[in-house]
Order: sequence, then C-alpha cells, then structure tokens
Amino acid sequence: MTENQQLDSEALTGLLQEFILDSEQTQEFLGRLAVHSPATLSRRGATIHCGVTLLRERRAATAASSSPEARLMGEVQYKYDEGPCLSTSRTGEVFHAPELAAETRWPEYLQESQGAGVRSIMAVPMDLAGEALGALDFYGEAPHAFDEETRALCVSYAAQAADSIRLAVRIAQQVDTVEDLKAAMASRTVIDVVVGIVMAQNRCAQNDAFAILQRASSTRNLKLRDVAAKVVGSIASEDVVTHFDT
Repeated sequence: MTENQQLDSEALTGLLQEFILDSEQTQEFLGRLAVHSPATLSRRGATIHCGVTLLRERRAATAASSSPEARLMGEVQYKYDEGPCLSTSRTGEVFHAPELAAETRWPEYLQESQGAGVRSIMAVPMDLAGEALGALDFYGEAPHAFDEETRALCVSYAAQAADSIRLAVRIAQQVDTVEDLKAAMASRTVIDVVVGIVMAQNRCAQNDAFAILQRASSTRNLKLRDVAAKVVGSIASEDVVTHFDT
C-alpha cells in the first residue's frame, strides 16, 4: 500500500467513525456506508453500485444499498439462493465476475437480474467476528469495471468497513442493554410502590404484600408489572417514574 493509499485509509477510518457517531441506529450507519462506498471506489467514470449483505441464522438480506439497482441484485440472489454475494458471505472468499454476459455460475440469478443494467460484480467478505456473516457487494454498470487496482481497493475498503460495522453493532447492543435495564428498573419501581401500598392497607410485612400482588397477577392472568400499574392508575393520575426519567 502506498503512502497516499495509507492516508486515504486513515481518512476513511475517520469518516466511518463519524458515520457511526452521527447515526442513531445501525441501519442508518449501513445506509451511509452503502451510499459512500461507490463514490469512493468508482474509477474513470464507471458507475458502481453497492449493497451490504448480512447473513444471520442462515437467512440473508440486503442490510443497505446505494441504489435500486443494488437492492434488486441482492433480492434476486435471495430469491434463488445463489449469487456472488451469497457465495462470498458463506465461504469467506472474494468473488469477481468481470463480465456477466460470459458468466456461467449462478444461472437463474443472472437470467432474472439482466434488466438491472449491471455488467460486472465484485463481492468481498467482511469479517464481523461472530456478529454475522457479511459481504460488501459492488456492482459495475460496465464490463470489467474492477481492474486490479480497484479490486485491491475494494478488499481494503471492505476490511475497514467490517471494523466499523462490528463497532456499530456493539454500540447498538450496549444501547439495547441500557434500555432493557431502564425498562426493568421502571417495572421494579412500580411494583415496589404497589407493595408499599398493600403493606399500608393490610398492615402486613413486605413479603406478605408481595405475595398478595403475585396472587392477583396469577388470578387475573396478567404480568406482575401490569397488575401494579393498574393499582397505581386507580390511585394516582400520573405514572410512577424512576429517578433517571427526571
């Protein structure tokens, strides 16, 4: 890799990190990645489209795409369960189809996708470290759109994109964990308030009050939190909030 390529690589890493920070959801980040990819990798005026394929629990989907053409090329692959991007996701190998008109692999996929205006494909695997199997899919409108230099750039780009996707997924998982914890704390707060109410009304111990609430939950076939919320609703006009809501 030349010094200029290294500088480009560092700039790309910084840009992808900005995409992560500016995106509220992983899907939004993937969309920005898909749109940015062809703008970075297109050479000599040859238009390139991009899609991000993710394979989870043996089901594949285009997580993001830069254009309707890229989305169509992905959806046809999933329909026939064949194609370069699926092959790349499953095998971890780079697949290059320089001229689709002369391609003999994936016959059903190629036959149905003829109207998309794609003449060549480059599919590069992404190592997502157990998060999912994935590929960055590049579709060229011209035959032989991916020369040796462009293919090397695609591979390098996909490696950096994979690092960013792993980071985005981990951040999303952390956000989900925090939200789950907040929801659990909110439920616990409502239940604790109602236990206190039952203790005051029945002049009983905390364990006895909680047992009364459990019996009501079982009898009414409702979750404990829902029973507690109904009790609070019958007494107060406002919902009980936890301290992190204020």
